[in-house]
Amino acid sequence: MINSLPAKVGVLGGGRMGAGIAHAFCTSGATVVVVEQDEAAAAAARERLDGSLAKSVEKGTTAESLDDLKVRLSVSTDYASFVSADLVVEAVPEDFDLKTEALTKVEQMLGSDAYLATNTSSLSVNRLAGELSRPERFCGLHFFNPVPASLLVEVVLGERTSRDLAGAASRWVEALNKTPVVVNDAPGFASSRLGVAIALEAMRMVESGVATAEDIDAAMTLGYKHPVGPLKTTDIVGLDVRLGIAEYLHSTLGDRFAPPQILRDKVAAGHLGRKMGQGFFTWDS
Repeated sequence: MINSLPAKVGVLGGGRMGAGIAHAFCTSGATVVVVEQDEAAAAAARERLDGSLAKSVEKGTTAESLDDLKVRLSVSTDYASFVSADLVVEAVPEDFDLKTEALTKVEQMLGSDAYLATNTSSLSVNRLAGELSRPERFCGLHFFNPVPASLLVEVVLGERTSRDLAGAASRWVEALNKTPVVVNDAPGFASSRLGVAIALEAMRMVESGVATAEDIDAAMTLGYKHPVGPLKTTDIVGLDVRLGIAEYLHSTLGDRFAPPQILRDKVAAGHLGRKMGQGFFTWDS
């Protein structure tokens, strides 16, 4: 397992991110099991995954048939489904208590030679590792949305992450045809910290009337060759997600990450971005 993609991968959580992670491992050759909290969520995850796998077959991004891919993919509500997994990636919402509860439950199911990873975009890998019995077999694998199309995975190393796992994690990412960026655990890591800093300043500019969201994003896409502007990216990520990350960075790194009022107001109004049809931009359903 150290020198190749894990044969069996578990994913805890079948939402947009979890389903994307499962999709990436499945289309790269791994057998994948997704565990959800209840039957309704499991059914939704299965439908989400069947749809994304079908699109990959239709677009020719995988040489396998849909039936072959489906054979290697299962969805369950039972943590015991992780017993034979070589690697489990946790992809539950960004809440420390929720993640530690989930990770400790998963760890109890894993064999002594299995690995565990968190898909957190900002929470401390060291703090999460402190709740585990085998922190040396734990790291961060921060995937980006949408996972199947994204070319980047941030490999986050905790203070007690073993050297073997540090090397293996990068090789797994490469086996997914993505590029690993290795960072040591720090608030916001590299990507979230920089991305949120730019996005928060863009929000302040809208708030103070410097320019419209459209023109601010155009300045970054046309002037700096960003593929997507910071405000549209915020809509795609979710304003509620961005607010949570900003609040965490504010508490750890200081006032430069204080969430602007416009972000708080939009979240309070339910304007969470693409998933709700309205954020800094209006999205078609």
